[in-house]
Amino acid sequence: MSGPRCGFVALAGRPNVGKSTLMNHLLGRKLSITSRKPQTTRHNLLGVDTRGDTQFVYLDTPGIHRPSGEGSGASRPRAGRAINRYMVGQAVRAVFDADVVVLLVEARPWTDADGEALEQVARARTPCVCAINKVDRLRDRLALLPIIDDLRKRHGFEAIVPISALRSEGLDTLADEVAGRLPEGPHLFGSEDVTDRPTEFFLAEIIREKIMRRLGDEVPHRVAVGIERFAGTAELAEVDAVIYVERGTQKGIVIGKGGARLKSIGQDARLDIERLLGRRAMVRLWVKVKAGWTNDEAVLKTLGYR
Repeated sequence: MSGPRCGFVALAGRPNVGKSTLMNHLLGRKLSITSRKPQTTRHNLLGVDTRGDTQFVYLDTPGIHRPSGEGSGASRPRAGRAINRYMVGQAVRAVFDADVVVLLVEARPWTDADGEALEQVARARTPCVCAINKVDRLRDRLALLPIIDDLRKRHGFEAIVPISALRSEGLDTLADEVAGRLPEGPHLFGSEDVTDRPTEFFLAEIIREKIMRRLGDEVPHRVAVGIERFAGTAELAEVDAVIYVERGTQKGIVIGKGGARLKSIGQDARLDIERLLGRRAMVRLWVKVKAGWTNDEAVLKTLGYR
């Protein structure tokens, strides 16, 4: 009779393929922020799911992409903006360190971006289960057959599992395939533990999610959020946060006419923060310009990109 199992499971793939949605639905709660914009996830986020004798330690990772100017075959990209190098480095490190990788692709023809993610998985030689996401969008499930056949030719996957992360379809099958490949050993976390991140991390991520959803395509990727103060009472939490942008024009966009957009961001964030904390919250936001922060490694470290 086998003993308990526990291991790290990296959720990897190209940007905007549904890794954060998958993590949230595997855990049965919202831990990772989501948006329709690529590169929403910037940090490896650990989520713990304990099912009886099996403990899954999931890592939601930034999308693996090739920063502008990167040469092919580099395992640790050096071209592109510093923040992009950081994100790709986080994802690649998780793939190399994990016990099992779940490579997420979409139920559609293969893309070069999928190939870049698979390249890192193949390089790591980590056991890999491929999850074909968004199968609910297919009018005919028979269309999966050529996709599965193509995937089998591209890599020796341990298993290929069709899923819909958003609708929680196929997730038990996926978990079963992963569980059987986790190493035997004691659990690393308590049965009630969900993550190793502090509350302040999630406060900042909630605010950043609202910015991603409220603004256009360019500005959100030049925005960082820092929690300046988190205090209060058992009935009321007080959250003071600074939104950092790179240019004065971006500051004006975030604030909006008469402060309307910043107010809306704060209101949206407050509702989710209250759900997270289980109490009323007062959220105060400021916007500051920190020129060139996305391409300055020293500044990135001060903002938590370590």
